[in-house]
Amino acid sequence: MSPAAIIKAAPPQSNGTAKTVPISSVKPIITPSSVLPHTRGDSVPAWVQPDLSQLLRVEHLPGSFTSRSVSLVDLPAGAVFARISNPTPATVAYTSVQASRDLHIELNCDLVYINHSCRPTLVFDMTRWEVRVSSDLVGGLKAGDELTFFYPSTEWDMAQPFDCRCREASCKGTISGAKDMAPSVLSEYWLNAHIEELLQEKSSSNGTTCPA
Repeated sequence: MSPAAIIKAAPPQSNGTAKTVPISSVKPIITPSSVLPHTRGDSVPAWVQPDLSQLLRVEHLPGSFTSRSVSLVDLPAGAVFARISNPTPATVAYTSVQASRDLHIELNCDLVYINHSCRPTLVFDMTRWEVRVSSDLVGGLKAGDELTFFYPSTEWDMAQPFDCRCREASCKGTISGAKDMAPSVLSEYWLNAHIEELLQEKSSSNGTTCPA
């Protein structure tokens, strides 16, 4: 096992004079290196900036709504793929992402080419404003894998429903948002906090209980 990346906190300041702090009292911030992609020590990791040209390739295919994005990196399940760093508020549209119950955003970058799948390789965590490799992705993300996420994990009521073409055995058919899906189906997936909240409200109004 490779050693963890440790960042030591700076000693506190007092009246402009640094105190002497015993090294044993400095609590390290530890990030397991197993969940971070390998990068050179003299460069900022692409997933922090993010420099998406190092992370994904967009393929523009013939026809409407056929573009897709493909990973250029290998990452373990649960690892951060990229930060959502340049969003702007937006109205509901087929390119927008729902960031909370009342906020939709445009991504303004090539993350917009990440398509839906009923067996996704990524999750969009809108509380942390980051894209991660799905924790359910056996073997992690590999270079050449298509980048996908489960749209109802962010979208409650989509502006443009569509018939899913993921061709997975678990395909859910028409995708129109979490509002129109059974709680038992949604329980198979990681969901954003605002979707969980809206599901609870819907369940309460119907007098039913959402599965844990």
